[in-house]
Amino acid sequence: MSPIDVQRLRQATPGCQSGLVHFNHAGASLPSQATLDAILDQLHREARDGPMEAGEHGAVLMENARRAAAYLLNAPAASVAFASSGSTAWNLAFQALGPWHPGDRILVGRHEWGGNLASMQLAVQAGARVEVIPCDATGAVCPQALEAMIDTRVKLIDLTWLPANGGLINPAQAVGEVAKRHGIAYFIDAGQALGQLPVDVQTLHCDVLKSAGRKHLRGPRGTALLYVRPAFLEQLQPAGRDVFSAPLSAHGFDLRDDARRFETSEVSFALLAGLGNALQELNQLGIERVWERVSQTGARIRTALREIPGIALYDLGTHQSGLIAFNLADWDAFELKRRLGLQRINIGANGVAYTPLDMQARGLTSVARISVSPLNHDHDIDSLMAALRELRG
Repeated sequence: MSPIDVQRLRQATPGCQSGLVHFNHAGASLPSQATLDAILDQLHREARDGPMEAGEHGAVLMENARRAAAYLLNAPAASVAFASSGSTAWNLAFQALGPWHPGDRILVGRHEWGGNLASMQLAVQAGARVEVIPCDATGAVCPQALEAMIDTRVKLIDLTWLPANGGLINPAQAVGEVAKRHGIAYFIDAGQALGQLPVDVQTLHCDVLKSAGRKHLRGPRGTALLYVRPAFLEQLQPAGRDVFSAPLSAHGFDLRDDARRFETSEVSFALLAGLGNALQELNQLGIERVWERVSQTGARIRTALREIPGIALYDLGTHQSGLIAFNLADWDAFELKRRLGLQRINIGANGVAYTPLDMQARGLTSVARISVSPLNHDHDIDSLMAALRELRG
């Protein structure tokens, strides 16, 4: 497997041409010029020909994006729906899984995304319980402990695969094997996984998987994708419906028999044109090559951080992703992010609300976060480390 031509990748990305050092790809990555062009081309088409009249071409671009997403996931195109955000996609599927009853159990990892936990309160109000799967000695979700928790009241297992507050990679496939063995619905939040490492929904045994377009996929904000396993689709009854998701038939308004039952008639073809281009670029680049580059860059950054006095790393698990959580002594994480930003060095910062169960369990109030991409090169790393040493004093 040949290495990625990083310089060529950067030359095709406007954000890399302005002196910006971007290590916030887990928040939102940098789009290519071709992705920007795809968005603008559809907008110009709508302005020139009429927004509705340009919809026919936009619909073709949307289906191109669907096929590209399906290829990346190793899934049928009909199992992919688009949404405006990762949280919206997850909520659509979760709400469609109801109704919830007293005694229903939802099992989650300690690293669950705060937005998902907030959505679960609707089930809690109906009498369901949210319970945390114990971690193993490395801090990852323990499949054996999960197995011991299973009974007939468990309605959903939900896993945040790569938590927002660190480099942990949870054992998503092993969790999926438990869920499949017991016939329990299994949702994966792959917001930090898709576009960073290989994702095969067949081997994961998941019923639902979601991810935002703006993160490692390098698509535009306002886009996300939702995968629903075809055989599981009939178990999901979306609360919101319109003439697209439930078109009129001789029998009434019938839900579509594919994942598009979660879509609506109103959509931004321009944004989906951009997402489609980003997905096609990723598929052409090769996700295995991306993951190899991300792993190498992440390892180098972790080594460099350990050489700076006052740096504390917060990695969990046996293998780490390209998300690196840390703190610098005597610095608030959000203030550190701001100060680096003044030097045009972008990192992230997470508070308790993002991953409340894990942050509280580890006694953390905030963490600074570096997240890498194949776009990052040695100069980026050197610039960040020099800035951190300067701020450390």
